[in-house]
Amino acid sequence: MDRTAVAKMGAVASASVCALVGGVVLAQYIFTMKKKTACMQALHLWTLLATYAVAVGQNQGQKNQECPKLNAQMPEFQKKTVHIKDPARVEEIICGLIKGGAAKLQIITDFDMTLSRFSYNGKRCPTCHNIIDNSKIITDECRKKLLQLKETYYAIEIDPALTIEEKYPYMVEWYHKSHALLIEQGLQKDKFAEIVRESDVMLKEGYENFFDKLSEHNIPVFIFSAGIGDILEEVIHQAGVYHSNVKVVSNFMDFDENGILKGFKGELIHVYNKHDGALKNTEYFKQLKDNSNIILLGDSQGDLSMADGVANVEHILKIGYLNDKVDELLEKYMDSYDIVLVKDESLEVANSILQKIL
Repeated sequence: MDRTAVAKMGAVASASVCALVGGVVLAQYIFTMKKKTACMQALHLWTLLATYAVAVGQNQGQKNQECPKLNAQMPEFQKKTVHIKDPARVEEIICGLIKGGAAKLQIITDFDMTLSRFSYNGKRCPTCHNIIDNSKIITDECRKKLLQLKETYYAIEIDPALTIEEKYPYMVEWYHKSHALLIEQGLQKDKFAEIVRESDVMLKEGYENFFDKLSEHNIPVFIFSAGIGDILEEVIHQAGVYHSNVKVVSNFMDFDENGILKGFKGELIHVYNKHDGALKNTEYFKQLKDNSNIILLGDSQGDLSMADGVANVEHILKIGYLNDKVDELLEKYMDSYDIVLVKDESLEVANSILQKIL
């Protein structure tokens, strides 16, 4: 007997129990009451109890039927880009998310190469840092130095032979050196809108549906990025999806009274220290204590710790985008993410899950 049949039997049993209890209460009530009006009231009570019992049974049956089979009911999961190590576990998590509904849901997501595209028509798309690196507001000499840093340190970031602990100091080194070069350039804040418009940055296919649906249901969206927050906010603002339910935590620039870059605010956020950043945002997560169901989206092993600041996790579904070094990293990603999307430039899977929940 499959789970749907078991669920239906449970629903019927629940309804029967409610009706039986109602019958006992009714019998006692009629036995002690002799007046006709009392009998009429008892009959009314019986009707209410019976109606409630049927409603409970139907509702329980519907809830259990809502838990989808990935292959049968969610065709988005049949794409070749989708890799799942334990489908039964993923179905169980999604079922928990569905039952929790909008009231319990929150989204925690990376930005670069997760919400934004890794590539389009075979050409790499820029990260928030790259938007500045490729722009006309820095000198050619600075651009050359930033490119050299990227060639050196990106290889370390995605090296499957190195542990996160081994990569950590190199990421700090990379960010400090690149940020120092940007400060030397004396960047003007009022130029950012223009360089974002002129860049090749693109959000993933389906981003409007993703952001708009979450906004419609007032689902908190926590964007946790190791990029440049000022650029990130400009990207989603220009895309028309910087809604009031979105909170961005990233590396924000510090400008002087003339709007010239003089440094960066707060502590550095890089790819592999998001655990520390998550713990620093526990006040934000405390305000969402009832939002115990999480969909987490990332594209690196470092993104797996973005929800570490959430104290009361009930269900968490981790979706990972694997954009580079697929052969070397796929097994590791499948061991750590519930769903791995290989070279997938859409939010189709996430949107299909939200469609079931909301």
